[in-house]
Amino acid sequence: MRLSHVTRIAAATAAAALVLTATACGNQAELGGSGAPAPTVAEDTEFEAGTTMAELNEAGTLRVGTKFDQPLFGLKGLDGNPVGFDVEIAKLIAAKLGIPADKITYTETPSRIREDVIVNDQVDIVVATYTINDARKEKITFAGPYYQAGQDIMVAADNTTITGPETLKPTGARVCSVTGSTPAKKLEEYVDPANIVLFDVYSKCADALRNGQVEAVSTDNVILLGLIEASQGAFKLVDKPFTEEPYGIGITKGDVQFCEFINTTLQEASTSGAYKAAWDATAGKVQPEAPTLPTADACS
Repeated sequence: MRLSHVTRIAAATAAAALVLTATACGNQAELGGSGAPAPTVAEDTEFEAGTTMAELNEAGTLRVGTKFDQPLFGLKGLDGNPVGFDVEIAKLIAAKLGIPADKITYTETPSRIREDVIVNDQVDIVVATYTINDARKEKITFAGPYYQAGQDIMVAADNTTITGPETLKPTGARVCSVTGSTPAKKLEEYVDPANIVLFDVYSKCADALRNGQVEAVSTDNVILLGLIEASQGAFKLVDKPFTEEPYGIGITKGDVQFCEFINTTLQEASTSGAYKAAWDATAGKVQPEAPTLPTADACS
């Protein structure tokens, strides 16, 4: 639950993300908007007293933790706000709460601090390419999933030796991922520990690949697609996904009512076409086929 409706964390962004802002997603980040239709903000909403929904509606603001360095899902624009599919999902939730998009405040939330910002009441929700898993469920509750990703590998465009995860160890590849992420843990099955390179944000992995410090970057395929788009032909996707990564929305542990509210909101967005519109305006620019909203998990 929120302890304060006025406390905010100052949003910061990695220097590398500023480079991506200038090159990725075309004019999307530069103009400060994704081009997705603005969700219809609910009016005359009534929520049960004491619920998170009632508190947020009364406050008139929503604090969202998201990525600032990931093209297509969460990339900081020149106006200071991120754009991408995750951001559009947050806007859909805010609108259902009666909160317009311009009343959302964003906090940069790299993988390693996603649970922390929820537990410490620094955000109300985290929508940040956030894979649902049992370890994270010990600290927070997930709504969703709202998207099904899969871990893959990104290499230099002229690389012909890395063709799947099984080729990483035999080739002695140095592979980059992000501290505290599910993909980083999964890499331990395919890469010698000494060859796993970890940074706090994926933009630094892209820089390491460009500079020859690593031979590959591994994370969810949609994240890699954004980095590939930003590379202007320097990188390519191996296109051999080897995991299933359901993306969920992180909230305070045990807030079942809020979880169920979010799941209902997602389902309504899928039915109305708002979910597809959010995809088309963001990640759909690189991966045109819109996903099907996954079946929601039980809230607990």
